Amino acid sequence: MAPCAGGAGAALLIGGLPGSVVGLLLGVALHQGMARMPLAEAQPTRVDRRLVDQLPLTAELLAACMAASGPPSDAADAVARAVGSPMRERLAGVAAELRMGADPADCWERLADGCPALAPLGRCLARASTSGAPPSATLARLAEEQRAAAARAATARTGKAGVLATAPLGGCFLPAFVLIGIVPVVTGLASAFLGRR
Repeated sequence: MAPCAGGAGAALLIGGLPGSVVGLLLGVALHQGMARMPLAEAQPTRVDRRLVDQLPLTAELLAACMAASGPPSDAADAVARAVGSPMRERLAGVAAELRMGADPADCWERLADGCPALAPLGRCLARASTSGAPPSATLARLAEEQRAAAARAATARTGKAGVLATAPLGGCFLPAFVLIGIVPVVTGLASAFLGRR
């Protein structure tokens, strides 16, 4: 959209055939420039993004349930009922496997299948199931770290949006500055210089 706006602005400002040519060239240049801008980070799938967003709350709820000395299957089931989809399905699956007697470490490790962001949660709970140590403090720290990472990512996205919002302005005002400020000066100097000869 910005390349088209910049090209159209230059074409309207200059007018005629030269304006069309300059507008077309400017639009192509803006399009090429914006296409080469690197992405800040690889965009995760929509489900992964929702899982990452649900991770801090899930970690805190699991910490609270396990601090109350409930069995891990009950904790996973209770948190599954409290959080939304897609985390609900993952935790319900873990709770069902735990109730059927599956190895707790394997169940918690499978929680992160297909979503690497859940790996720290799965490792923490797997370690707690094998060692018997209460995972409450580790889960609370994980939730805090995930919230801080989400805040940093939101700040980075906001900064990127500000930079991208200035591209159309530059595409419109730069040609106008050149045509209104520089071209008349160069034309005047050229005519004065050529008039003396």
